[in-house]
Amino acid sequence: MSHSPVVNGLSVDVEDWFQVGAFEGVIDKDDWDSLDCRVDRNCNLILDMFARLEVKGTFFTLGWVARRHGPLMRRIVAEGHELASHGWDHARVFTMDQQLFARDLERSRKALEDAAGTRITGYRAPSFSIDHRTPWAYMALHEQGFEYSSSVAPIVHDHYGWRDAPRFAFRPLPWSGLVEIPVTTALFAGKRLAAGGGGFFRVLPYAFSRWAIRQVNRQERRPAVFYFHPWEIDPNQPRVPHAPMRSKLRHYTNLSVMADKLEQLIGDFAWGRMDMIALREARQAAELAA
Repeated sequence: MSHSPVVNGLSVDVEDWFQVGAFEGVIDKDDWDSLDCRVDRNCNLILDMFARLEVKGTFFTLGWVARRHGPLMRRIVAEGHELASHGWDHARVFTMDQQLFARDLERSRKALEDAAGTRITGYRAPSFSIDHRTPWAYMALHEQGFEYSSSVAPIVHDHYGWRDAPRFAFRPLPWSGLVEIPVTTALFAGKRLAAGGGGFFRVLPYAFSRWAIRQVNRQERRPAVFYFHPWEIDPNQPRVPHAPMRSKLRHYTNLSVMADKLEQLIGDFAWGRMDMIALREARQAAELAA
């Protein structure tokens, strides 16, 4: 019996090169407005690529970016992509309490909705920073009407991770329709491997990502969740000379090959918006619970 291709979630975490977690210790947020802003240029290149390849995705966008780039937000929505929240200024959830997090959610959602004229229902925490320390985060998301989150990395990592979280979509509040859709992991020798994009996709051979997504699609019959950043297709971005060497290696490795790898990935698998993935996963969860 043949199966139709599993549609995977294609997502872009919209932040500029100076807003990443790797550089937060050497670039002050007060200096952001004085730096070379390249997010508009890079996102427009991504939109051009998606249009050429006839694929739709979700753009998880900082409120800080939305406030300054209204035409870009409107283009994202006009071309059929989903606009979703990535928080206000890339503050990790575990650095806030519930009240501060709720304000961050509200501020970012308002900036996105004002810029694009569309309702925002999806959220991704900066650096996948919802974990075992932040059980209150889902209540804040529920109270503000979000329908799904894609904020969990169910792995062990020095920068983020919730090792014991489910690998696939789950309902963090049993009485709420809110769905959490973790970023993709694959299994090898009983261990979870990060396989959802970002630096792992840039640094490792393409064959690894192809193998991992095929495993998830063909063996487990579940959608993969893939993400990348606009700055990852920009090899000419400014360098940060005083950043730690480890951060520089992670950030700058293979920038020049990222666009070509993305085109290959998009061509090899079926892709769609994260809100559509959330809808299907919510229905499946309801059927299993019935």
